[in-house]
Amino acid sequence: MPTPRRQMPRRIYPLRILGMGLGGMVVATVLWERQASPLAWTALLLATLVWPHVAYLLTRRAADPYAAEVRNLLIDSALVAALVPLMHFNLLPSVMLLTLTMVDKITTGIRGLWVRALWVMLAAGVASTAVMGLHWAPETSMRVMVACLPVMSLHTLSVSAVSYQLIRQSARQNQMLDELRRVDALTGLFGRGHWQEQAEAALRRHHTTDEPACMLMLDIDHFKEINDAYGHTVGDEVIRALAHVVRGNVRAGDCAGRYGGDEFAIVLPGMHARDALAIAQRIREQTEGVRLRSLPELRITSSIGVAPADHRHSSLRAWIDAADAALYVAKNGGRNQVAGCMEPALVPAV
Repeated sequence: MPTPRRQMPRRIYPLRILGMGLGGMVVATVLWERQASPLAWTALLLATLVWPHVAYLLTRRAADPYAAEVRNLLIDSALVAALVPLMHFNLLPSVMLLTLTMVDKITTGIRGLWVRALWVMLAAGVASTAVMGLHWAPETSMRVMVACLPVMSLHTLSVSAVSYQLIRQSARQNQMLDELRRVDALTGLFGRGHWQEQAEAALRRHHTTDEPACMLMLDIDHFKEINDAYGHTVGDEVIRALAHVVRGNVRAGDCAGRYGGDEFAIVLPGMHARDALAIAQRIREQTEGVRLRSLPELRITSSIGVAPADHRHSSLRAWIDAADAALYVAKNGGRNQVAGCMEPALVPAV
């Protein structure tokens, strides 16, 4: 696949033809008004009609097309600046062409290009003045003003279109980065960071509005033995299989995540403990029925701890510790079971 640097000359070629052509029409209007010499017309035709094609051929034949195109961009700037003395410094087209040329260099995003272009333009303007002579006629006629309108309008629209595309591309990239941050690549469940944010929000709502919430902590039984006996590839398959079971038993507003290793955590906002225990039992039972296509004889079980949000949980860490404690009750009780209290303790009235 071509890299952006390799694609750059091909993208710039039609833009150079359009830009130099429109700019040439403005300069031609000025030259026609002042009945310019054949030398001035020749210089205009070479700069606006011949140069874009020469530039493209130079990049096609260059060992480093990107570096060649950067040089071509500087030559563009020099040619535009050299046309200003041909127009006898006619004010509006001179300022317009020089400004748009600088804007083009800035929008390329190439570091330091506009600074180099500035010096190149200054040198080209001085050289052109020395050749063509210094003639000062800054007045701009209505005819020239009208000729400038298409250049200003089309350039503004093209720059806006490019900026819009860059903004959309940046937004998509930011969305992808956010998705990578939120989602665990192996399981498709939420990552630990996003899960903790949702858990903290659920705990805050419980403290402020008494909205119920429950946390489930799941652990694959004897996972280390599975990894040691069958390898990490099978271990990953087991983790993905349990994640599939979890996804099938949570609601759209719940937040199921991979807490770490073979441990999963689920936040169930708005749910009482008895309903959370029922979901945990369903996950445990469905986990028993999981069979891997590559190892149908392998039996998988899970232990699950359930902890309802409690006003005594002063922090997320305290709520996680309560769910962890329930999980270890299930594991110490023989594994493949669910443990947890039915409802949180009531806060005594003051």
